[in-house]
Amino acid sequence: MAKPLIGITTYVEPASWSYWNQDAALVPYDYVRAVERAGGRALLVPPDDEGIEEVLDAVDGLVFSGGGDLTPETYGTEADPATKVTNPERDRGELALLTAALERDLPVLAICRGVQVLNVVRGGEIVQHLPDVLGHEEHRAVVGEWSEHPVRVDPSSRLAEVHGSVKSHHHQGLGRIGDGLREVAWAEDGIVEAVEDPEKPFLVGVLWHPEAGEDQRLFDQLVEAARK
Repeated sequence: MAKPLIGITTYVEPASWSYWNQDAALVPYDYVRAVERAGGRALLVPPDDEGIEEVLDAVDGLVFSGGGDLTPETYGTEADPATKVTNPERDRGELALLTAALERDLPVLAICRGVQVLNVVRGGEIVQHLPDVLGHEEHRAVVGEWSEHPVRVDPSSRLAEVHGSVKSHHHQGLGRIGDGLREVAWAEDGIVEAVEDPEKPFLVGVLWHPEAGEDQRLFDQLVEAARK
């Protein structure tokens, strides 16, 4: 039986390897490992707002990966000085891909930046710099290193079995929650850490990075939904 094919969004950045310094479509390999451990086959999807239907015809599910900040214009506001490392080309490609995937009820796991893309697609908003709201930087204490903190999970949600500390690296968060999305996990400071759409076969978004931790279950659930 063929393994479910899971698309993982990538981003185009300058990269260096061997003798080369060129733009490359990148994603941390932890995403690929997590999909493969769950019994899926990973397909890397570069940002492109064309050819969306061909991509969706090929895959059984999607992971929207983490990365830089969304361009604030995508959710109708001006940029905060703390909003940096934006990529409008990636924004256009991922917003179009996710919109079309939701129309097909394709299983989706949206991670960190990915859940922000999901919230914007559903008409929600983004908090551009959490330290301004919370007065602390515990969700990204050191740039380039994982922070760890506990989350409280709604026991009636798809995340009910997720427990313990999670790994995070974000300075932004979810503001107004988008249409049809249900809050299902929270940090101790009250920040919404996860949402889902109970009307979809599998649509879950988390602000933390399950691919970097030891809890494989969200990827297991995604691949099982894609298999069905």
